[in-house]
Amino acid sequence: MRPGAAASRGGSPSRAAGEERALTSVAAGERHRDERPEDLPRLWHVTLSVSGEEAPLKEVRRALEQLAHDHPFLLTSRYANDHAEIRYWEEARDLHDAAAVALRLWGEHRQTAGLPPWEIVGLEVIDRQTYHQRIAEGYGPAPATPVGVHPY
Repeated sequence: MRPGAAASRGGSPSRAAGEERALTSVAAGERHRDERPEDLPRLWHVTLSVSGEEAPLKEVRRALEQLAHDHPFLLTSRYANDHAEIRYWEEARDLHDAAAVALRLWGEHRQTAGLPPWEIVGLEVIDRQTYHQRIAEGYGPAPATPVGVHPY
């Protein structure tokens, strides 16, 4: 038997010390036998609201554009000189993980993007189905278009 052959069939091969283990992969759409649906990542729509002391509009815009560059899943940002709203999709296992990432976003990118020293004043995290249901029923914010950074 070739090294790692049992691993590719799901068994546990006995390997000699220093022998490499064969890597296996799961085809798209398939799950590992121990993986439950609740363990798979899902898409979450995040709306993060921040505010604070006034800052020059040009600097706010430039910082949000840099944040969009650094965080490629950013859909749209609206801003004024003392507040902003950021909307994007996050892939996470559950709401707790998506919210945790969202709550770190502003602080972690503050230095690199040159964001104002504003605080997070609002956070909404909803699953994809709820987002699309709201849009279909005419509730909630309009779809995040046009994509980009825009003044209020």
